[in-house]
Parts: sequence; structure tokens; C-alpha cells
Amino acid sequence: MLIAKLFSKIYKKGGIVLIDSSGQKFICGNPDLNKPLTVKILNKKLNWKLLINPDLSFPEAYMNGDIKIENGTLLDFLDLTFKNLGRGEINFSGYFIRKLLHTWRFFTNYNLPLKSKKNVEHHYDLGEDLYDLFLDKSRQYSCAYWKSDQESLEEAQQNKINHIIKKLDLHPEQKVLDIGCGWGGLAFEIAKQSQCEVTGISLSENQINYCNKKAKELKLDNQVHFELCDYRKVKGKFQKIVSVGAFEHFGKKFYKTFFQKVHDVLTDDGISLLHTIGSVNPPGPVQPFIQKRIFPGGITPSLSDLIKPIEKTGLIVADCETLIHHYDKTLKAWLGRFLKNKEKAKSLYNKEFVRMWECYLSMCSAAFNFRDLVVYQLQLVKNFTALPSNRRNYIYQ
Repeated sequence: MLIAKLFSKIYKKGGIVLIDSSGQKFICGNPDLNKPLTVKILNKKLNWKLLINPDLSFPEAYMNGDIKIENGTLLDFLDLTFKNLGRGEINFSGYFIRKLLHTWRFFTNYNLPLKSKKNVEHHYDLGEDLYDLFLDKSRQYSCAYWKSDQESLEEAQQNKINHIIKKLDLHPEQKVLDIGCGWGGLAFEIAKQSQCEVTGISLSENQINYCNKKAKELKLDNQVHFELCDYRKVKGKFQKIVSVGAFEHFGKKFYKTFFQKVHDVLTDDGISLLHTIGSVNPPGPVQPFIQKRIFPGGITPSLSDLIKPIEKTGLIVADCETLIHHYDKTLKAWLGRFLKNKEKAKSLYNKEFVRMWECYLSMCSAAFNFRDLVVYQLQLVKNFTALPSNRRNYIYQ
């Protein structure tokens, strides 16, 4: 069986038992034979599909119930596989197909305002009950900042918010723009900690409705405002601009458009903070399952993808921090909460949806742990005098 040979090549450490659709058993690598991690293939077509395009075929098969894992979880399998792969490719065939699709998408996909709104609705307007199954109470849907493994998800998310607020060097009565504000957790905390006036924008009607309702509940509606607005339509001037977890949705063709808008609406003495998932590899194709099922129109930028358009707009990268081994912990925490509430998720959607989201959260956690994914925090200014002279001291004191 060719797929067994592929798995055997991958596993330098550890291994699995593979059982094909006819019930034949294959030992791949060096598994613990007392209780081996076992992958059962239930559909004969997967014998060749997994060889041709494993990045898409495996998660789709798991989602549809054509692959089952015993003596472990999907995350166990992905952690083992990605740990052995490192930053290498699964096979040439899958990489070649991803490159072709990536090239086709580059020439055909344009995240214009209407398309961007539809892409956002696909993920963020699934219903409020879903996100309460796994997010913290403030609904932070981005990488937390873990100071220790013993911290709770809530503590780590508060760390992230505090870290960003310090980098913005906020002062009372300044105007702050939050691009892609999510459910408003960061905007509300900025308002509480700094007495700034905050404007949050999103393309998700669900999120904006939630934010406006929450602002009234917190009695912050005179200080925090939320608008259903595309970043390209923003007007006015802001001393501080922050964007957390939204840049991944904008598309490479619009990177310069985004940074030009930041330049245009940022005051001369202002500071902008961009928090985005990124890759440590050179620019390459996206993960096909995540793009097809979870984030249509989404893409993970390499650092070089970010720097070139920033330079063309005249903005200055004042600081770049790479968060490593923070998002894998965040995703693992989300996954644990989601699976704990999988029966509720199944009642809201169906069993295929539950397996799809288990794939999404597990794949991303393993990729941040062992592959090429990190989080970049870029601090951007228009001139050298925008920041305190003591550089990073004001962030970490």
C-alpha cells in the first residue's frame, strides 16, 4: 500500500498502525505496539486520494467519517506527524497541487468589499452560541500571550490585551481605531484602561450588533463606538490604530491598500500595532482545507509579504515581535473546550461540523507547534519621534 510507504517515510521518531479499507494492517515507523496510535481508513478511494492531495483529502475524510483514530486523538496524530515533518512537505504531489491552486487563486481571487463581507460572514456569523462553547468570556478570538503554562485561557488573553495596550502607549482622550474589532473585548479594555475614545469596525453584522449591545451594558457607549465598515472606507484621523487577527482576511493584493490606509488615517505622531498570524517560510501556498472550509479568502503572510508594502507607504517598522509557542497553547485550550461541548455543537449544527472544527483547531495547533506558523506583532509609526525614547522599557516595565 503506497500510503503506508508514505507514512513510513515520515516517521523518524514514533509511528502509527495504519489499517486500510480491507482491514489490512501496516506498521509505519516505530509505534508503541502495546497501545499504538491507530489510523483506520474506511474508504477505498482514500488509498490514492491521500497520495495525490493529502493536505485536503485527509481532513475532509476525517470530517466525513472516512478516517477514524484509535488509542489517541486527532491532535495526537497531527502532533506526531508534524513533529516528524518539521517545515518539510508531506509529499511533492500535494505541494505541487497547492502551488497550482495558489497561483490560480492569486489571479482570480479579489477580496473587494462585497467579497470580503461574504468571506467574513462565512465564519463569524455562524451564530453567537458557537463561540461561547470555546472562547473566554471576553471572546478573544486570537492568539493569547502565555507567561506560564499554568495560566488559564482567561489570564493569557488578558496578558495579550495588556501587552498590546502597552505597545500602543495610550494617553487619555486619544482617538483609537480598532480594525476588525471582533466582539469588542480589546476596544472595551482600551477604553477602561486609558480613557481613550475607541472606534471599532468589522464586516460581521453579528459582531457589530453584539458590540453595540455590550457597550451599553458596560456603560461605555459614550466612549466606544462600533461600525459595520470596510477598512478601506475609514475616514478621519487617529492617534492609535490597532488590528488583531483581521489582516489574514485581506488578501495579498490589498496589503499595500491596507498599509496605505493606516498611513493616511494615522496622525504624524501616532502608533499602529498589527497582530497577525504569519509564516516563517518564504511566501507559499495556503492550507487548502482551512481555506475551503474555515476561512475562505484567508491567507497567511510571510514576513517578506508584510515588509515590502509597508516600505512602499512610508510607514516605519518600529518594532517586530514574533510570538512562538503561544498560539498552539491557545488553540489547544480552545480545542479542549470545544470537544467538552461537542454535544452542544452537534445539536447546533451536525456531527460533520463538529469533526470539521476539530480538524481546524487540531491542525492549526499542531502547525503552530511544529511547522511554520507564528504570530507577528508589528509596531508601525510615521516618524522616529512617535515612540518614547526608552524603547521597549515602556512595554515591559
